Amino acid sequence: MGNEASYPEEICSHFDEDEIKRLRKRFKKLDLDSSSALSVKELFTSIPELQKNPLVQRVIDVFDTDGDGQVDFQEFILGTSQFSVRGDEEQKLRFAFSIYDMDKDGYIANGELFQVLKMMVGDNLKDWQLQQLVDKTIILLDKDGDGKISFQEFSAVVRSLEVHKHLVTIV
Repeated sequence: MGNEASYPEEICSHFDEDEIKRLRKRFKKLDLDSSSALSVKELFTSIPELQKNPLVQRVIDVFDTDGDGQVDFQEFILGTSQFSVRGDEEQKLRFAFSIYDMDKDGYIANGELFQVLKMMVGDNLKDWQLQQLVDKTIILLDKDGDGKISFQEFSAVVRSLEVHKHLVTIV
């Protein structure tokens, strides 16, 4: 895991040295098997509130930049930095967009939007009702008519709602 000073500037830019030390302590407490990486099971066990969050797996997938199914300390710092009060609007919007862009192609396709919304609504809507909602959302947001939502189209709407201002945590 190395020393905090060994991380590149872009990783640590949203946290000062004391915050990184606190995050390292928190990471070690969460890392129940001392593997230097957090699994979904460890996060669920350590933070029971996550059990109620239907998007926790998507958040972990976004944090897990190397795709190994776990979050190491560097990924943890990068991921949590997106919620820093010093994080910029663009970074927060990109994080929110990446929750929906499951295949990481830079677009939110109809199927991706359906899957993420299904995680959120569960069985509260029938699939056909959810599909209607997805279709209407795509029609409303897709300004260039390509049948999918680009980051620009997504951020134009989300910026106007100021959702990114709520993606903040204090370490």
